[in-house]
Amino acid sequence: MSISDVLRGKGRQVVKVRTTDSVQAAVRKLAEHRIGAVVAEDAWMKPAGIFSERDFVNAVAEYGAEALLFKVDRLMSAPMVTCRPADSVETALAAMTMAKIRHLPVEDGGQLIGIVSIGDLVKHRLDEKALEANVLLDIVRFHA
Repeated sequence: MSISDVLRGKGRQVVKVRTTDSVQAAVRKLAEHRIGAVVAEDAWMKPAGIFSERDFVNAVAEYGAEALLFKVDRLMSAPMVTCRPADSVETALAAMTMAKIRHLPVEDGGQLIGIVSIGDLVKHRLDEKALEANVLLDIVRFHA
């Protein structure tokens, strides 16, 4: 299965902030959309990095509440690790594991077309395994 299959099921919406937005505004978007990361765009509306819950927690641990006043570009992770729609779920999981990240923007021809989380990929794999198990059970029942 490919990343495009995952996107087909979950959708292609990507919540974005500007690199010049405050961390407080970015955190508000995370809470509002109940997500773990947002893509940060530069002045030309091009993806410049990704801001995640982990970036925020690390900043609060180091700077305290003052971190809320920082601009997103001070805390975001850049450059972004990305994948392509044709990549397999296994390849994406391996990239996330190697980079120790939980969110992977999906780019196609230099355009941001979606984002997948480790939870999305695990859910997709579990659904895939459940389908395989049901098919095998149906085969067994048919031959019994």
